[in-house]
Amino acid sequence: MKRIVFILTMIALFGVNMTTEAKKTMVPKMYMFGIAASFNDSIVYFTNIQEVDNVWKESKNNFLLDRHVYSSQLREYMATKLQMPYRTCVVYYNANRTKLEKKFIKIRQLYTQPKKKQTNHFEIRYVDSGDFMFKALDASFYIDEAADTEEKTSGE
Repeated sequence: MKRIVFILTMIALFGVNMTTEAKKTMVPKMYMFGIAASFNDSIVYFTNIQEVDNVWKESKNNFLLDRHVYSSQLREYMATKLQMPYRTCVVYYNANRTKLEKKFIKIRQLYTQPKKKQTNHFEIRYVDSGDFMFKALDASFYIDEAADTEEKTSGE
């Protein structure tokens, strides 16, 4: 019984020390594509795979920081340029273009291959990269925050 209490105490102590904030790191090049769909029609818009420079991610889990801003860029384009508001926009990303291309094909197949007993699935349209490009976010916020985090960890 004492061993169990000791082990649980050690896990609790190490668990508290190991829950540090994830570091934010800049990735010089990230690839991404977006999808814009609506529940009101069967048209799904895909962007091309685009290269975006100087993107920030969390080093712990490789999450793209402020992913919602990139999907908002696509949503804004759909609303203003194509007069299609209320689209649900999703952005997929990866630092490895080949992996993202495989994801692109897999996602596109979800919309193009009919399910059982369906003859017509979705209509796919592509957004030309000359019309829409993802824009990297202002990095000054992340640079300041990364410097603050670095000062905290070096001061301990």
